[in-house]
Amino acid sequence: KITQRAFELRAHFDVDVGQNVAVVGPSGAGKSTLVGAICGFIDISTGQVMLHGRDITQDAPGARPMTMLFQDNNLFPHLDVLQNVGLGLRPDLRIGTAERDKVMEALARVGLADYTNAKPGNLSGGQQSRVALARVLVQARPLVLLDEPFAALGPALRNEMLDLLKDTIAQTGAAMVMVTHAPEDVRRIADEVIFVEGGQAQAPRPAAALMDDPPPELRAYLG
Repeated sequence: KITQRAFELRAHFDVDVGQNVAVVGPSGAGKSTLVGAICGFIDISTGQVMLHGRDITQDAPGARPMTMLFQDNNLFPHLDVLQNVGLGLRPDLRIGTAERDKVMEALARVGLADYTNAKPGNLSGGQQSRVALARVLVQARPLVLLDEPFAALGPALRNEMLDLLKDTIAQTGAAMVMVTHAPEDVRRIADEVIFVEGGQAQAPRPAAALMDDPPPELRAYLG
């Protein structure tokens, strides 16, 4: 159970290794609160967060074997692309040869190997999203959480980023939990769906079947 000020959200579910899970629901239902609690940015009042059989409920966010991608990409404008990605490995930015090789590999995977010296302000929105994704990849964590990471992008570019995200995450074998407000994102990327509504995060259900024949509460949300 997650309690934040006057807000309470109840959740009980499992996510399997390698699964892609979408989190959907009305605005203010608690989607961001849910992923924030998993990452450790929000305390839970009762219950546990378990990963691979280990209780990580009291672990600090940085000590949890997971990473999170936010909607604003969380890039530092005074750092170049290489440094922004390198932060995923060395927060002190002491990037040696081994770290640089890993950063360059991640940048190559997202198509930005030639942009190492560029600053975020000189990049397009799609390129900034790719930098943020490279920083996620370079950390090679077993769980990746995303809070509407591509909501500010147009439909074509968002679809391109979703495909890139799905392909690159699949190569790492990580599980992915992504908050989205777009039903088309669910159909494009998700294996299962967690529907959050009325103070309850429902257990994951198969995405294709759920979207083809949604229950009344999800149908009302989807319109």
